[in-house]
Amino acid sequence: MAVKPNRIHPQTAEESGFKFFLPLKSLFVILCLGFGYYCYTHWQNFLAYLDQQPLNSFAVVGQPKYTSYDDIRDSLVQYGELKGYFSQDVVALQQQIEKMPWIRGALVRKIWPNKLSIALAEYTPVAFWNDNELLAADGAIFSLPTDKRKGLQLPKLQGNDFQSREVLSAWYQISHALKVKNMTLQAMRIDNRGAWQVSLSNGIELKLGRGEWKEKIDRFATIYPQIEIPDQQMIDYVDLRYNSGAAVGFKAIPQQPEINEN
Repeated sequence: MAVKPNRIHPQTAEESGFKFFLPLKSLFVILCLGFGYYCYTHWQNFLAYLDQQPLNSFAVVGQPKYTSYDDIRDSLVQYGELKGYFSQDVVALQQQIEKMPWIRGALVRKIWPNKLSIALAEYTPVAFWNDNELLAADGAIFSLPTDKRKGLQLPKLQGNDFQSREVLSAWYQISHALKVKNMTLQAMRIDNRGAWQVSLSNGIELKLGRGEWKEKIDRFATIYPQIEIPDQQMIDYVDLRYNSGAAVGFKAIPQQPEINEN
């Protein structure tokens, strides 16, 4: 019985070459991964090597109202030693500058070879808040050093910090309602029970209590011209926490000090 020989397919040159390069391809991938990992773990050293000198000057974009060059310089000094153009993290510098309590936000950019460009967004105060702080137009609470608060003529608002936006909104509404009636609102506060009390520029305190205040303001405007004020007295407060009418308190007119001409 004749046995047929096994049919052997000769290997082509291309197949042989492909198998030869497979180990080289794997080695190349491993080398690339290794090089990439090395660059990732040493990139800061590489950037520091490129830096010839540290950042040592800055310019302020625009004209901030409350922030001086000394304020920015002191803030950068508190940050610590600055790095060079390539290796310095500007986000960290922005966060450092934003620690100043009157700064809403900062944008820091690097200018070749050793300079910083700094743009600032400051809070704009619209009212004093609880004596020692201020409110921005959106109700945000911030602070200013005493020397930067000089000359500020702002209304005085009081309340819990979580109520700042509510109090500011009520201020705008009540102030407008009184202005229509030729009265000027000077200060306002809300206590822990949610009761409102406002002060007019003429020294009168309005006790509005809790809840809706518009009807109470209208009632005050109606009865105010009819209040009979005793001699040597002035209105101290008007209590409008009643369903109708009001209670009026008086106080003595402050005596003017006598001037000794001698």
